[in-house]
Amino acid sequence: MIGQTPAPPYYAVIFSSQRRKADPAYDQAAEHMVDLARQQPGFLGVESARGADGFGITVSYWSSEAAIVAWKQHAEHRAIRERGRSDWYQHFHTRVSKVERAYSFGD
Repeated sequence: MIGQTPAPPYYAVIFSSQRRKADPAYDQAAEHMVDLARQQPGFLGVESARGADGFGITVSYWSSEAAIVAWKQHAEHRAIRERGRSDWYQHFHTRVSKVERAYSFGD
């Protein structure tokens, strides 16, 4: 589902990852992280997709860089990131960008 975001400016954290193998614990952790992120001040939304080959992209939207830093430092999020490094990801890349313009089409 396409996330609903406010008028720019806001920030996007783009997380591209390659999974090692399917693991039900990963799916549960990912769902829990989205639920937890939704509770954080400054969280605006999230979009995520993963292919059958294990490659995925998750984009989370935030009101400020400070909100992104606070989420990165959240203890439970930090623990899950470590588990990702040790158990789930072959590799990943995170990019943080400021959204200055946004366009849409359709419903």
